[in-house]
Amino acid sequence: MGLMDGLMGNAGAIDPAAATNEFGKLLGHGEQIHAAYQVVRDSLLFTNRRLILIDKQGITGRKVEYHSVLYKSITQFSVETSGSFDLDAELKIWVSGSSMPIQKQFSKSANIYEVQAMLAHFIAG
Repeated sequence: MGLMDGLMGNAGAIDPAAATNEFGKLLGHGEQIHAAYQVVRDSLLFTNRRLILIDKQGITGRKVEYHSVLYKSITQFSVETSGSFDLDAELKIWVSGSSMPIQKQFSKSANIYEVQAMLAHFIAG
Protein backbone atom coordinates (compact mmCIF):
# COMPACT_ATOMS: atom_id res chain seq x y z
CA MET A 1 0.00 0.00 0.00
CA GLY A 2 1.43 3.35 -1.00
CA LEU A 3 1.66 6.38 1.26
CA MET A 4 -0.89 8.34 -0.77
CA ASP A 5 -3.38 5.46 -0.61
CA GLY A 6 -2.94 5.36 3.16
CA LEU A 7 -3.43 9.10 3.51
CA MET A 8 -6.53 8.99 1.30
CA GLY A 9 -8.02 6.24 3.47
CA ASN A 10 -7.77 3.51 0.84
CA ALA A 11 -7.25 -0.07 1.99
CA GLY A 12 -4.43 -2.20 0.66
CA ALA A 13 -3.92 -5.93 1.05
CA ILE A 14 -1.76 -7.25 3.88
CA ASP A 15 -0.46 -10.78 4.31
CA PRO A 16 -2.98 -13.00 6.18
CA ALA A 17 -0.11 -14.63 8.13
CA ALA A 18 1.06 -11.21 9.35
CA ALA A 19 -2.52 -10.32 10.27
CA THR A 20 -2.83 -13.60 12.19
CA ASN A 21 0.34 -12.79 14.13
CA GLU A 22 -0.97 -9.34 15.03
CA PHE A 23 -4.65 -10.14 15.62
CA GLY A 24 -4.61 -13.84 16.53
CA LYS A 25 -5.99 -13.09 20.00
CA LEU A 26 -9.29 -12.06 18.35
CA LEU A 27 -9.81 -15.41 16.65
CA GLY A 28 -11.97 -18.19 18.00
CA HIS A 29 -10.97 -21.86 18.03
CA GLY A 30 -10.54 -23.01 14.42
CA GLU A 31 -11.05 -19.52 13.00
CA GLN A 32 -8.63 -18.47 10.26
CA ILE A 33 -7.96 -15.20 8.47
CA HIS A 34 -8.44 -15.64 4.71
CA ALA A 35 -7.68 -12.05 3.70
CA ALA A 36 -6.72 -8.81 5.43
CA TYR A 37 -6.61 -5.16 4.40
CA GLN A 38 -5.21 -2.09 6.11
CA VAL A 39 -6.29 1.56 5.98
CA VAL A 40 -3.60 3.68 7.69
CA ARG A 41 -4.05 2.32 11.26
CA ASP A 42 -7.38 0.52 10.79
CA SER A 43 -7.80 -3.01 9.42
CA LEU A 44 -10.41 -5.33 7.88
CA LEU A 45 -10.07 -9.06 8.46
CA PHE A 46 -12.05 -11.64 6.49
CA THR A 47 -12.11 -14.88 8.45
CA ASN A 48 -13.87 -18.14 7.71
CA ARG A 49 -16.58 -17.09 10.23
CA ARG A 50 -16.94 -13.31 10.18
CA LEU A 51 -15.69 -9.92 9.05
CA ILE A 52 -13.71 -8.07 11.72
CA LEU A 53 -13.37 -4.28 11.45
CA ILE A 54 -10.57 -2.87 13.57
CA ASP A 55 -10.71 0.85 14.34
CA LYS A 56 -7.73 2.35 16.19
CA GLN A 57 -8.89 5.56 17.84
CA GLY A 58 -7.24 8.68 19.13
CA ILE A 59 -3.81 10.12 18.46
CA THR A 60 -1.90 7.19 19.94
CA GLY A 61 -4.18 4.44 18.64
CA ARG A 62 -4.13 2.75 22.04
CA LYS A 63 -7.92 2.66 22.22
CA VAL A 64 -9.21 0.11 19.70
CA GLU A 65 -12.72 -0.91 18.65
CA TYR A 66 -13.15 -4.45 17.29
CA HIS A 67 -16.41 -4.77 15.35
CA SER A 68 -17.43 -8.29 14.34
CA VAL A 69 -19.97 -8.78 11.56
CA LEU A 70 -21.22 -12.33 11.13
CA TYR A 71 -21.56 -13.22 7.47
CA LYS A 72 -25.13 -14.44 8.07
CA SER A 73 -26.13 -10.91 9.17
CA ILE A 74 -24.99 -9.37 5.86
CA THR A 75 -28.10 -8.76 3.78
CA GLN A 76 -26.38 -7.36 0.69
CA PHE A 77 -23.12 -5.89 -0.51
CA SER A 78 -21.79 -3.98 -3.48
CA VAL A 79 -18.39 -3.33 -4.95
CA GLU A 80 -17.37 -0.47 -7.20
CA THR A 81 -14.24 -0.88 -9.25
CA SER A 82 -11.64 1.81 -9.76
CA GLY A 83 -11.73 3.81 -12.96
CA SER A 84 -9.51 6.11 -14.97
CA PHE A 85 -10.09 9.18 -12.79
CA ASP A 86 -11.54 7.53 -9.67
CA LEU A 87 -8.55 5.46 -8.60
CA ASP A 88 -10.10 3.72 -5.62
CA ALA A 89 -12.50 0.80 -5.38
CA GLU A 90 -15.29 0.77 -2.84
CA LEU A 91 -17.01 -1.90 -0.77
CA LYS A 92 -20.43 -1.38 0.81
CA ILE A 93 -21.93 -3.93 3.20
CA TRP A 94 -25.47 -3.76 4.56
CA VAL A 95 -26.09 -5.50 7.87
CA SER A 96 -29.56 -6.55 9.06
CA GLY A 97 -31.02 -4.01 11.47
CA SER A 98 -29.10 -1.09 9.96
CA SER A 99 -30.21 1.09 7.06
CA MET A 100 -26.75 2.57 6.45
CA PRO A 101 -24.03 0.44 4.87
CA ILE A 102 -20.53 -0.07 6.18
CA GLN A 103 -18.29 1.57 3.56
CA LYS A 104 -14.60 0.97 2.93
CA GLN A 105 -12.29 2.33 0.23
CA PHE A 106 -9.69 0.05 -1.37
CA SER A 107 -6.58 1.09 -3.27
CA LYS A 108 -6.20 0.32 -6.93
CA SER A 109 -3.73 -2.43 -6.00
CA ALA A 110 -6.33 -4.35 -3.96
CA ASN A 111 -8.24 -7.00 -5.90
CA ILE A 112 -11.86 -5.93 -5.31
CA TYR A 113 -13.07 -8.93 -7.34
CA GLU A 114 -11.38 -11.22 -4.81
CA VAL A 115 -13.12 -9.38 -1.98
CA GLN A 116 -16.55 -9.74 -3.56
CA ALA A 117 -15.96 -13.41 -4.46
CA MET A 118 -14.96 -14.13 -0.86
CA LEU A 119 -18.03 -12.37 0.52
CA ALA A 120 -20.28 -14.23 -1.92
CA HIS A 121 -18.72 -17.54 -0.86
CA PHE A 122 -19.08 -16.93 2.88
CA ILE A 123 -22.57 -15.42 2.66
CA ALA A 124 -23.90 -18.28 0.52
CA GLY A 125 -22.21 -20.86 2.79
